[in-house]
Amino acid sequence: MALQLTIPDSVLQELRLPEPFQAQELLKELAVALYSQEALCFNKASELAQMNHQQFGKLLHKRCVNRHCGRVSIDRDLACTYSE
Repeated sequence: MALQLTIPDSVLQELRLPEPFQAQELLKELAVALYSQEALCFNKASELAQMNHQQFGKLLHKRCVNRHCGRVSIDRDLACTYSE
């Protein structure tokens, strides 16, 4: 199952990102936001951002987003890993 989002042209025109990078940057922003809200585990957020774990970890650090290291987060990350 895939989800496709439509962003209005008026919004894209105001987006201060070069056109070739808009989709990738929006995916990164969404991944960081969902991870920081604990809506996605680390593995799935890095997949959404289309980054490897090391790259995504560095992005989180750059954005001052703490890694979730509680027992529940570890269990969720392991569940994500083994469900792939």
